[in-house]
Amino acid sequence: MPKVSFRQDRCKGCGLCVSVCPKKIIAIDSAVLNDKGYHPAGVIDMDKCIGCAFCATMCPNCVISIEK
Repeated sequence: MPKVSFRQDRCKGCGLCVSVCPKKIIAIDSAVLNDKGYHPAGVIDMDKCIGCAFCATMCPNCVISIEK
C-alpha cells in the first residue's frame, strides 16, 4: 500500500497537487499555517491513494514523497 508524505514546513499551498490527484484525496488545510505562513496541503484519505505520484511530479518545491 503506497504512502504519501508531505513536508508541510516547505509547502507553499499552491494547490498543484490538489488539481492533479485522480482520487481527489489531497486538500489544502485551511486550519493550519506552517512556519512560512502558508496553508499546507495534505492527504485526507490515505487508504484511497493509488501511488501514482502525480502530486510529487507536479510539486515545484519537492514537498511530496511517495513510498510504495
